[in-house]
Amino acid sequence: MALEGKAKMIKTSNDVPSLLQEIIVEILSRLPVESLLRCRSVCKLWYSLISDPHFVKSHLNLSTCNTLYAHHRLIFSTVPKINLKSCSLYDVLYHNSVDALELDYPLKHPRKSVWIVGSCNGLLCIAIEEDTLFIWNPSTRKSNRLPYCGRKAQTGCYVLYGFGYQESTDDYRVVEISCVFKDRAKYDTVVRIYSLKNGNWKKIGAFPHGIPLDDSGKFSNGALHWAASKDFGSSYSWLIVSLDLAKETYGEILQPVYAEGDKDLTLGALGDCLCVLCNYRGIRAELWVMKVYGVKDSWTKLVSIPYLTDPGRDQFSVPFCISNDGKLLLQFGSKLVVYDSKNSSSLEIQNFDECLEACTFVESLVSPDAPSRPWR
Repeated sequence: MALEGKAKMIKTSNDVPSLLQEIIVEILSRLPVESLLRCRSVCKLWYSLISDPHFVKSHLNLSTCNTLYAHHRLIFSTVPKINLKSCSLYDVLYHNSVDALELDYPLKHPRKSVWIVGSCNGLLCIAIEEDTLFIWNPSTRKSNRLPYCGRKAQTGCYVLYGFGYQESTDDYRVVEISCVFKDRAKYDTVVRIYSLKNGNWKKIGAFPHGIPLDDSGKFSNGALHWAASKDFGSSYSWLIVSLDLAKETYGEILQPVYAEGDKDLTLGALGDCLCVLCNYRGIRAELWVMKVYGVKDSWTKLVSIPYLTDPGRDQFSVPFCISNDGKLLLQFGSKLVVYDSKNSSSLEIQNFDECLEACTFVESLVSPDAPSRPWR
């Protein structure tokens, strides 16, 4: 039954028609997930309406577009005790403080490391150690443990992941890249991709451009991206390699023309755009954003962040987000900093534990299970 029909059937206790269907749906679609989970208990009709895939998508779209980040949260892992915590993104950006909640994520273990692979549409991909993966919605507390990919344990092997969404087939995908070093700086890579809709892993072509550096894939425009190097030592090179999740084909993203000088490059995704943060060793950090995907000339230097004091070994990371009024949330070493690009000022977030890694996500009703067909 369509949403319109369901909502029109809602009656008051005196059997008088209640609010029109459009108004009911509009109100519910703007509520936070916690409220919607309670609203599902009102009656069977509301349960069906809120669980409907069309409503889930509408709620996600409205939450994502909210410019005040009312439904956005920051999730981060802490040290020395390994935990995942979450807090309001709005409070971090505008109140300069963190009221973080410790999360009971699936398979939580006090002596096992946890790795935030990425977030997409309110779902998080989490790795425990290097052999356990699950997709988790922290807002609904639902999770889906992925089957083991079949990789055999090998010495000299390290593993990287990526997590993204294939819109054309409504499918979430996880990519695993295992890299095995050989003698004389030689290495082999094996790439596997998991389809949430199909529920299986399969091998695809090996990583084509050198070896990926030690970070998760960055999702943008239907593709995952890794920083990679073809060479090591004095001839070190830095590339951006893409993997199209629909075509399962690789490519290379051309980079901007950086200024001369000793620098470190870090790849990221800011909203729908790829970005690169270029750290000039204790002098400044420049943020480059690719405004039109795949077009080299669209790279734009968005902001230059000065280092006001000697940072030592610490440096800025790629921003987790940028607000409409120019506030950037970045990691600096194990701290979080909000840089206001309008007045060129930095504020360190207070009441914040030491951070290993972090990312943002939007609260949603999206299920971590295989997508089902929407009602017609």
